[in-house]
Amino acid sequence: MRGRITQAHFLMLFLTLVVVASGGDLMVDLSQGASRSHLIQETMLLSLALFILGWLVFDNHRKKQQILDLHDELEAAKELPQPESQQVMEARQQLGEAIREQFNQWKLTQSEQEVGMMLLKGFSLKEIAVLRGTADKTIRQQASSIYQKSGVQGRHAFSAWFIEDLL
Repeated sequence: MRGRITQAHFLMLFLTLVVVASGGDLMVDLSQGASRSHLIQETMLLSLALFILGWLVFDNHRKKQQILDLHDELEAAKELPQPESQQVMEARQQLGEAIREQFNQWKLTQSEQEVGMMLLKGFSLKEIAVLRGTADKTIRQQASSIYQKSGVQGRHAFSAWFIEDLL
């Protein structure tokens, strides 16, 4: 989502233009003595556009903050103390290699592999979409493709495929 112009940006630009044009029209109408009902209609349109614009700006800010929070969570997870046991470290490395090999056997695309790893790490589909800067629908489609290629029924079966025998 960084650096890309989204539908929300276009909508905010359009609403800004509506607010400016409506405000200018209202000023002209006031100076020319337009009827009270016309002024009320113009004021309502201006107020509605301002309200929606404010809501979009707030929502956009909230989403950006959510992205920053998720990135902070990822960084914090990377900073967690590593196990001191060499055996545990080797087992983790072998599991990672086994997962990547299995992804290749299932012929997952690079994007599907990234989504698959995030699913295994426990991120929700919405969180994955935010972290990858893609639409929720795209992530849902990729997850469905992963489940189909791996022959499992869903997220829980996908995770269990890798850890069932370890437990």
